[in-house]
Amino acid sequence: MTERPAQRTPNRQLAALIAEAGFSNAGLARRVDQLGLEHGLDLRYDKTSVTRWLRGQQPRGTTPALIAEVFTRRLGRRLSAQDLGLDACAPVYAGLEFAGSPEEAVDIVSGLWRKDSGSHAELRKIAFTPAGLVVPSRDWLIGRPDDKVARGEAPARVPAQGRPGVPRQRSTAERGPGQKVTGGDIAALRSVGDLFRSLDDMYGGGHARQALVRYLEHECEPMLRGIYGEQTGRRLFAAAADLTRLAGWTSYDIAAHGLAQRYFVQALRLAQAAGDRPYGSYVLVTMSRQAVYLGHGREAVQLARVAQQGVGTNAPPVVQALLHSVEARGHGVLGEVRACTASLVRAERALEAARPGDEVPHWARFFDEAQLADEFGHCHRDLQQFRAAAQHAERSLQLRAPSFARSRLFCRVVLASARLGLGELDQACALGAEAAGQASEMRSVRAIEYVRDFERRLEPYKDAAPVRGYRDKVAALG
Repeated sequence: MTERPAQRTPNRQLAALIAEAGFSNAGLARRVDQLGLEHGLDLRYDKTSVTRWLRGQQPRGTTPALIAEVFTRRLGRRLSAQDLGLDACAPVYAGLEFAGSPEEAVDIVSGLWRKDSGSHAELRKIAFTPAGLVVPSRDWLIGRPDDKVARGEAPARVPAQGRPGVPRQRSTAERGPGQKVTGGDIAALRSVGDLFRSLDDMYGGGHARQALVRYLEHECEPMLRGIYGEQTGRRLFAAAADLTRLAGWTSYDIAAHGLAQRYFVQALRLAQAAGDRPYGSYVLVTMSRQAVYLGHGREAVQLARVAQQGVGTNAPPVVQALLHSVEARGHGVLGEVRACTASLVRAERALEAARPGDEVPHWARFFDEAQLADEFGHCHRDLQQFRAAAQHAERSLQLRAPSFARSRLFCRVVLASARLGLGELDQACALGAEAAGQASEMRSVRAIEYVRDFERRLEPYKDAAPVRGYRDKVAALG
């Protein structure tokens, strides 16, 4: 690797952190190389490279950010390249920071929106890092509430340009910093969230994701930089958190996992600024679901437990049921039968305790008997308990509304896999073909991956007539 000419001053900040972390020079170099491989980089640093850094040389490119992340993982606190006495070039971990203040949170998340709006193809390649979950979830759990989010005083009115005496209507696209945020603005953010959620449920995250990101950049950011009192500000941050989580969810659905992870971390910080502890737990639930999907069961369980601890026992029964069911999914991925079953039982009891008229947050209203049956079906499939998986998947499909098209597709694949596990090849292939047809109509990488997982399970039966028929039907989808 090419380095810049050595500085005269030794890097004492880096030396102190190496000592604190207990690294040898060779050990640090090895960890930087390993982290680079996660991002497709062949770095090949060694102990001599670290010696040069200690003498004052500055590594180029993304390496300072990678070195900072190595120390972050080791020491359990977020460190920047500057903290190590290094130049901050190309920060590959930008977006995983849990901001120290609401103002900093707005800077970080708006930067993410702008970059995603302009170059989403590049951002889709960012790797998901399990270690990047530790510091934000811990900081959310132990962090102190923000004392103040209110911003500014209304500026003096500037005369409108245009015909004399005729005020010019200001378009929403022209809203700039300094504009007063109203209750109508926040209601609009909520309505936009409902719209994009419906599109995501029906057609997949890739259908309108970029439109959502542009809306965040052009409409939500100016509001966050506008003028608002304390109560309005909390509501504004809550709406921004919800839309940011949804942007992460749609990114997750198209397999842009590193980008999705960054959106989730920032949504978590915005929820803290809103003073909305329960919604923060929901963001952690979302992060746990992504970890389950990527096979990181241990991290999924830890995130679910942090969510439970953070929201406490006073949350509505529906929320408690959601939190326990997500923990169960993590145990299912790990093959932990007893722990998975215990979490499912807690989820079932919590949902049974819910009563009509209970106040349930808007984001938890989707969690009903159909969703709980879906969680049971997934868990039993992962534990290879196929008869129970089939029973719960069938029940979920009976109860689930057609508007949750992608969730129904996932559940149908779970049912197909369960039927296959029970030796019912004809039924499995019929269900799988139906799911494949639905996946072809969506912009959802997750939907395609569910179907591919089923096809991998079909491989031992590839010469059987039902499987050949299945492949013919899928091939005809074109």
